[in-house]
Amino acid sequence: MSYRWLQPWVVIFGIWVGSVGVAQSLPPQPVIASAHPLATQAGYTILQQGGNAFDAAVAVAAALAVVEPYASGIGGGGFWLLHEAQYNKDLVIDGREVAPMAASADMFLDEAGEPIAGMSLYGPKAAGIPGTPAALVYITEKYGQLTLAENLAPAIELARNGFAVGEDYRNALQQGDKYQRLQQQFPAAAEIFVPQGKLPAVGQVIVQSDLANTLTLLAEQGRRGFYAGTLAQQLVDAVQAQGGLWTLADLADYQLKIREPLVGQYGSIKIVTTPLPSAGGVGILTMLNVLQGFDLANVTEVERNHLIIEAMRLAFWDRSRYLGDADFVDVPMNRLLSAEHAAQLREHIKLDQATPSAQLSVAPMDTPKGHSTSHFSIIDTQGNRVGATLSINYFFGSGVVPPGTGVLLNNHMDDFAMKAGQANVYQLVGHALNEIAPGKRPLSSMAPTFAITEDRIAVIGTPGGSRIPTMILLALLAFADDQLPAYWVSLPRYHHQYLPDVVEYEPDAFSEWQQNELQAMGYVLKPLGRRYGNMQATLWDKVNQRVYAASDERRDLFL
Repeated sequence: MSYRWLQPWVVIFGIWVGSVGVAQSLPPQPVIASAHPLATQAGYTILQQGGNAFDAAVAVAAALAVVEPYASGIGGGGFWLLHEAQYNKDLVIDGREVAPMAASADMFLDEAGEPIAGMSLYGPKAAGIPGTPAALVYITEKYGQLTLAENLAPAIELARNGFAVGEDYRNALQQGDKYQRLQQQFPAAAEIFVPQGKLPAVGQVIVQSDLANTLTLLAEQGRRGFYAGTLAQQLVDAVQAQGGLWTLADLADYQLKIREPLVGQYGSIKIVTTPLPSAGGVGILTMLNVLQGFDLANVTEVERNHLIIEAMRLAFWDRSRYLGDADFVDVPMNRLLSAEHAAQLREHIKLDQATPSAQLSVAPMDTPKGHSTSHFSIIDTQGNRVGATLSINYFFGSGVVPPGTGVLLNNHMDDFAMKAGQANVYQLVGHALNEIAPGKRPLSSMAPTFAITEDRIAVIGTPGGSRIPTMILLALLAFADDQLPAYWVSLPRYHHQYLPDVVEYEPDAFSEWQQNELQAMGYVLKPLGRRYGNMQATLWDKVNQRVYAASDERRDLFL
């Protein structure tokens, strides 16, 4: 099996220092991995100015909002997994978007009760109330050592002076002819992202003066700079003028959620990951719990692939039946993540053949859903760490940029279930537990994760829509095999999500012989012909006194 390794410029910010010795209490150097070198540099600039990992996280997130507008931004949301070294405490900042108060379960259905094509993806009704601005303010004020103005300064400079277009940017605009849709339907966005009405050339500079002004307002006024006052009125006026549902009260009432992370164990590895409304974290722990019952080190490669694929299938089966925003619906989380439930799931696995998804019952247990997404991982010299996955959902979000704001709005309303049994853009089948309701958060696959042993600590995450948890699973299994981050982010990937009942796989994921064996077991294989994901990972090796960063060489979000 062959692997494509990292381009040297991608890992320029990976650092290792020191000689082999006993485990030390603090990392020798800070380390950052993000999806864009300008965002990574913004984080290092803040660290050099005396900021900590949390300050750097704000700087990286804001810079990504400028240089990766197709993937994340202040018009979207995300999850921040934090570790406070001083208190040895882990927590999750849930900055997920919420449905406006005028939203309803049938808002994207026609008179016959069928989903209206494209309505949940394009236009103002597709946008939930953003959480990223609130998170940037809160993380700075609660955990940072610098001011919000200092943390946002690199992003403001990038927006005002511009950044050079890269291949990723061009590819995102060409995905599904997105640049043509922007020109035809969303002129305010096209004016910014498709200047002069032409697909920008590599190296062409994109300037976002309105976004620079908006970030400056946020820096000066904090939360009020986005969720109240003049900017809030501009956002609401533009959304309502185009038929959207936002109100000033929706913005003013937005609340971050501070949540306890999910914690699990895989062998000697402690896994800390993201709770609901992230279904990704639940899925990761479910897959690991299922695999805990097998000795993956002592099976053939095909048998190992088979067991991993079946664990993927079963975790997504659970997602389709039981998961939703736990602030709105009852989710039997203790039962879902129990050893007993994992044992019950394992009973569905046949060691010599695939279990067709059609054979799995849709009945619930007897007991009371980036593409356009970004991730970064940070560890500082105090031992603080951040894993953050941010998104505006599908490429360039809803396409809506309220004039004068520079804010590209998300289309995360598509992450709700439009109709029970109906698949969304990621082919995730919806359930009534995830139906739209006022103030509700849609399910997400985003799942920033820590992996911790006595000697090593990793921060891992990736964009990729429904493939996020399976990508992180494969990386965690590589961590368990003592591989380094460059290997985690580069290894070929495969994915199963219960429905559709196919195994998607990258080139080189399976040899021809393995493909034949898996097909003989009953699997339907779907070669993608391209690679996917954009994993960002960091590692602190305590024993060898080294830190590592690795950025996915694929840099290809087009799933």
